Amino acid sequence: MNFKTLLIIGAFTAFSSAYAAGGHGHAHKPLHGGVVVEAKDMDYELVVKPDVAQLYLRDHGKPVTVSAGNVKLTLLTGADKQEVELLPVAGKFEAKGAFKTTAATKALATVIIGGKTSAVRFILGK
Repeated sequence: MNFKTLLIIGAFTAFSSAYAAGGHGHAHKPLHGGVVVEAKDMDYELVVKPDVAQLYLRDHGKPVTVSAGNVKLTLLTGADKQEVELLPVAGKFEAKGAFKTTAATKALATVIIGGKTSAVRFILGK
C-alpha cells in the first residue's frame, strides 16, 4: 500500500469511529427537574419532592409505557431508610407521601416492567 491509500483508510476509520461514538439520537438530560441515570439503554429520571416521588422512563428519548409495571423505591439519607412503592400514574410511576431528602440522599429503584427487572441507583444531590 502506498501512503495515499493508508491516509484514506485512516481518514475513513477516524470518521467511522467518531460517527459511531457520536449522538445516539437522545439526550440524557432531565425533562422533569429530576436526576437522570442511564441503565440498559433506558433513561430513568427520578423526581423526589417533599410530597411526591416520581420516576419517568424513556427509551431512546421516547416515553415508555409503564401501565403494567411497578417500582420499589428505597431512599437512603444518612442512617434513615424509607421504602415506598411507586405505581403507574399518567405515563410515569408515582407515590404520594412525605419524603425527606438532602443533597446526600441516595436512591435505589427496582423497576419491573414486562417481567424484566432493572435496579437503578441515583444520588439526588447530583
